[in-house]
Amino acid sequence: MGSPLTGLGVMNPVLAAPMAGGPSTPEFVIEAGRAGSLGFVAAGYKDIDALSEHVGAVRAAGVAFGVNLFAPNPVPIAQDAYRTYSRLLQPEADVDGIDLSEIGLREDDDHWDAKIALLLADPVPVVSFTFGIPSAAVIAAFKKTGTVTIQTVTSTAEAQQAADAGVDMLAVQASAAGGHSGTLTPGTIPPVIPLDDLIRQITAAVSIPVIGAGGIGTADGVAAAIRAGAAAVSVGTVLLRADESGASTAHKTAIADPAFDTTIVTRAFTGRPARALRNAFTDRYTEIAPTGYPAVHYLTSPIRKAATSAGDAQRIHLWAGTGYREATPEPVARILTRLASTL
Repeated sequence: MGSPLTGLGVMNPVLAAPMAGGPSTPEFVIEAGRAGSLGFVAAGYKDIDALSEHVGAVRAAGVAFGVNLFAPNPVPIAQDAYRTYSRLLQPEADVDGIDLSEIGLREDDDHWDAKIALLLADPVPVVSFTFGIPSAAVIAAFKKTGTVTIQTVTSTAEAQQAADAGVDMLAVQASAAGGHSGTLTPGTIPPVIPLDDLIRQITAAVSIPVIGAGGIGTADGVAAAIRAGAAAVSVGTVLLRADESGASTAHKTAIADPAFDTTIVTRAFTGRPARALRNAFTDRYTEIAPTGYPAVHYLTSPIRKAATSAGDAQRIHLWAGTGYREATPEPVARILTRLASTL
C-alpha cells in the first residue's frame, strides 16, 4: 500500500517518533528530515509561543516534518482521589521542600484550539494526533490545506474510528511502546499484543496505510513490521540517547544502566498508562495511583523536575519501550539509516 509520506520526499520509512517533554528538540527533528526520514515537533505540554518557535526553526531548515498534538480526551479525577494521592506523594515532595497541598486540581486541553488555529493558518506537511480522535471537521480542515493527517491507535476498534473520521494514515502503537499509550480508553491498560500481530489485525480491518510503532530497536524489527504490512515504522526509545535528543542526562544514563532492567506500564506519574523503566517511584505508587490525566501529571511535575535537576533517576519518569537496550549515543541520522539498512 502506498504512503502519503512518499509525496513529501520521505525516502527512509523509519520515522522519528514525537517525544513530548524534551527529547524531540528542533535539532532532533531537523536531523531526521535530513536523513530522508520524518521527525515530529512534539506539541504536547508546549504553550503556543513555544510551539510556534519550534515549528519555525524546523521549517527554516527546509526539511519535511510533522507536528504531534494531544487531542482532547479528558480523564477527570475526583477531588477526594486527587487529594488522597497528593498526601501519599508528600514524602517524595518533602525531599525538595515542595508542598503538594498548594497544587490545585488542574484540568486542561493542552491549548488545543490555539494549536489547531496556528497549524491551519500556517500549514505544516504532517499533523498527527494522540490520546483522542479529532472531529471529522478538524481533520477535513487539515486535509484541505494539504496537511497529511495521522492518528495514533492501539486496537482494531480505534483504527476503525479513526478511518471513519477521515485520517490519511494510522500510527499503530503496540503495548511495547515507551511513554504514554495512545489508547482512547486510558482507564484500561491496553492488552499485550505483538506489534506485527497488531499491524496484521488492523490492516485487515481498514484500508488506509499504517505506521508500526512500539518496541522497535533493530533493523530486523523494522523489517518484520514492514513485512507485516506497515508502510513505515516509528521509533522513539532507540533515539533517546541520540546526540540531538533533549532527554535529561539522568534519563539517558538510566537507559544504559544495567541496574534498570525492567519496563513497567504505570499511571504513577501522570494518571494515564505509560511505559517506563521500573524505579523506586513506580514500585511505591503504581498499584495505588489513580486514573486522572492531566491532573496527576501536574501534581507530580514539581517532584519530577526537582529530581531531574538533582540527577535522581529513582523519582523521575524514565519513559522507555521494551527495546530500550538498543539505544545508542550517536547522531539521529546514523541511527535511522542503520535501522532501515535491511529494507
